[in-house]
Amino acid sequence: MNNIEDFRDYCLSFKGATEKFPFDKTTLVFYVMNKMFCLVDIEEFEYCNLKCDPDESEELRAQYNGIKPGYHMSKRHWNSVYFNSDVSTKLLKELIVNSYDLVVKGLTKKDQAALNEM
Repeated sequence: MNNIEDFRDYCLSFKGATEKFPFDKTTLVFYVMNKMFCLVDIEEFEYCNLKCDPDESEELRAQYNGIKPGYHMSKRHWNSVYFNSDVSTKLLKELIVNSYDLVVKGLTKKDQAALNEM
């Protein structure tokens, strides 16, 4: 994903995914059932913040220079993934899927049921 348009389209392709600018005019946040799963600055488009399993986060950070503790996020549960780095597009897509799945897994049963009905 070389540009914000492709990135945005991919993030919005997930069931129930929505987008908002809750913080400022440049930080685009993707949600599932009103829970964040991805943040990206649309002007700089340098990296995105993705939710991650804490144990997996440490492994990924050790393995890839382009994966750092989440900027302005809980360092334990979020990673900043840099686009022009040693992180492949394939891995980036996998990490977005993992972030989305983690958030869905943490939803209430009611919200999970509503999501499944979409």
